[in-house]
Amino acid sequence: MFGVSILAAAIRRDGGAKQSGVPDKVPQHKEMSMRFMILVKATKDSEAGAKPPEGLFAAMADYHEQLVKAGVLLDASGLQPTSKGWRIKYSGGKRTVIDGPFTEAKELVAGYTIIQVKSREEAMEWTRRFPNPAIGGKDGEIEIRQMFELEDFGESEAIDRFREMGVGGAQ
Repeated sequence: MFGVSILAAAIRRDGGAKQSGVPDKVPQHKEMSMRFMILVKATKDSEAGAKPPEGLFAAMADYHEQLVKAGVLLDASGLQPTSKGWRIKYSGGKRTVIDGPFTEAKELVAGYTIIQVKSREEAMEWTRRFPNPAIGGKDGEIEIRQMFELEDFGESEAIDRFREMGVGGAQ
């Protein structure tokens, strides 16, 4: 999914949209409380920095426009290959920086989409419609993970601080 991205101007966290053809305010359902991250697994092509063909960009744009119109898209973007990234390994209090690239493409992430829906079933419905992210219809894979909400952790001063920052699903 290298390079496939929803532009920041296209969608805001509050669900508002700013591109022509998309309503100024995408309806947000107050009862929506479950967020899911769709992780697009890297391939040899994405790790090599290969740009997807126009047809794949078009399929991704169509899918993400549907998410916007339904009011469920929170964010989406492609990620640069790991050759442009690094990892930080922790060993007790010691931190070690490890420069990319990393070798196991199937364990790497090439992009993501975050949706907010009413149920796991609705998330499943949306993810079944996700286009094959691999170039040329090769084998591709997405992984779907439900995100924690601050309410999942109970009450504490630290959780309140996250709420005040507006992160972790804070509304």
